[in-house]
Amino acid sequence: MTTTMTPLRRTLSNRLLSKLPPLQPCARAARFSAAADGEASAPAATAVPPAAASSESSPPIDAGSSIRKPISLWPGMYFSPVTNALWEARSKMFEEAGASGSAASPGSELVPRSPSRSRTSIFYKFSGDYVLREQYRNPWNKIRMGKLVEDLDALAGTICYKHCSSDDGTTRPLLLVTASVDRMVLKRPIRIDTDLQIAGAVTWVGRSSMEIQLEVTQSSHSKGISMGEYSEDLMRRAFELAFSTTYAFAGVAPWFVEVDHVDFLRPVDVGNFLRLKCCVLYTELDNPAEPLINVEVVAHVMRPELRSSEVSNKFYFTFTVRPEALNDGLRIRKVVPSTEEEAQRVLERMDAESCHTSS
Repeated sequence: MTTTMTPLRRTLSNRLLSKLPPLQPCARAARFSAAADGEASAPAATAVPPAAASSESSPPIDAGSSIRKPISLWPGMYFSPVTNALWEARSKMFEEAGASGSAASPGSELVPRSPSRSRTSIFYKFSGDYVLREQYRNPWNKIRMGKLVEDLDALAGTICYKHCSSDDGTTRPLLLVTASVDRMVLKRPIRIDTDLQIAGAVTWVGRSSMEIQLEVTQSSHSKGISMGEYSEDLMRRAFELAFSTTYAFAGVAPWFVEVDHVDFLRPVDVGNFLRLKCCVLYTELDNPAEPLINVEVVAHVMRPELRSSEVSNKFYFTFTVRPEALNDGLRIRKVVPSTEEEAQRVLERMDAESCHTSS
């Protein structure tokens, strides 16, 4: 079973625009080699088990390794267990590096680093960890995609941190934000009773931003997919709102198909109000066996003191419904734009989809 994602772009804050460690090319770096520099990379379509990771890469993080909370507190958990584990790992790296007591030297030479140095993976032991499995299970015995998207964004932040951090503790404190997320397509459903692994590494580095590619693998196949409050939490909230809207529209639990390119246009600061608006933008009924429901989620950042509101993000999700529901006579209603403004929004979404498909 394979799930694919695409590069996630991360940027540093304006205080850290000086330099980033360059990326040292290696064979087929864009597809992520699990071997050390100079060795042949593993094919992208092959799942790399944890034991096959290179000596330069860190061992997979156990998704259930974070401090567990009582079952009674699960409904109030703000972060997923993986997000907690990643933050704990990031804090541990900072503490270990700072233990040397070396003074920061901003003018020091930047050493090129290979993708395998920043490669990080997380292993979900769904087959044997009941507590972990229940935290990711939705009411339909499927995985909660919103939580998985949240984990992917948090993983990308940890990968950025590893690439920028030095081994001698001289790295300045890093402030990382998500700038954009490329298109994300789910080719096959993810099983909640089968072990899952997500992994990624840096594939491109600029002066103040970098690109990370993430992989989601389950069973024996792998596939690639492009991809902080707030970015991971915002993406999870947007997905779950889109899911609920589609559920109410279709009358049955939908299946996630893809999410288009996401740009983070405005930062969400502590103290801001966040308002999410969601609607079914249009439907595609050309294929009766797989009707597509295209949903738009717009996130507005509200500043009460200024009485202002700005668009922070726009998300475009695509869902379908189970074949069994169609066989039982379910019919998806046709949705078309009723105003010139709605038609323009539909055209913008279609143009963006065409661009990513052609690329």
